[in-house]
Amino acid sequence: MAGTTTAERGERRREPAGAPGPAPSWRDRLPAPPRPRTLVAGGAVAALLAAGVIWLLYGSAWLRVDEVGVTGTRVLGEDEVRRAAAVPPALPLASVDTDELEARVRAELPRVESVEADRDWPHRVTLKVTERTAVLILAERGRFVEVDASGTRFATLPKAPESVPLLELEPSTEESARSSLRRFGRDRLVAEAVRVAGDIPDAIARDTRAVKVRTFDAFSLELEDGRTVVWGSPEEGEAKARTLRALMKATPKARHFDVSVPSAPASSAS
Repeated sequence: MAGTTTAERGERRREPAGAPGPAPSWRDRLPAPPRPRTLVAGGAVAALLAAGVIWLLYGSAWLRVDEVGVTGTRVLGEDEVRRAAAVPPALPLASVDTDELEARVRAELPRVESVEADRDWPHRVTLKVTERTAVLILAERGRFVEVDASGTRFATLPKAPESVPLLELEPSTEESARSSLRRFGRDRLVAEAVRVAGDIPDAIARDTRAVKVRTFDAFSLELEDGRTVVWGSPEEGEAKARTLRALMKATPKARHFDVSVPSAPASSAS
């Protein structure tokens, strides 16, 4: 068979008009780099926006503190909390350090258990206060100190409030009792009395006039109507609370109750 002629080979080399050329490479598909003028203009716009935001937050009069709100107070006055917070008037709201503000209120007002400071845009700071609640009153040098459930002494009063049990530390004159006091110390006994007060059933706690302490193993309660409860040591508080509720229900006319050993309680009419 004859091979292709020179004319045929020439025809193959010629491409028809309008035929697609080679596919572009990935480099050809990349967008053109921005021109220097475009970069400069974009940077200037971003800088102006940033400067505007900074001025709005710190330089304008629109976002400055003009009110300090206080919520959650029971004994403290709202103005008292505001004075402790000491927020400078017209301070830019963005400049308010809420952590520092909270620490200042707690340091100035021991009655405050916790405080949460919030920025309320555009003009207000809000202080949400939780006050401590006294579970015992401790008599010291003719005045009365409120003690909360954590054992913190947070306020001194000229007169004991009637709604809070009085803690009466009555060390026995016996040598064993004095030895117990030296061993555990006054602060430890106060802390244990707080523990006992926390274990007293709510209905009975409302009628409790005093928590008395002679030694670490000799705690007792005095109720409003003259009834007494021998509690014993601070141990097994939950079991003693359950036993006391049941004992009072079973012997409603009793005047004296002993739950020092909760598995063997006792009550008597006199």
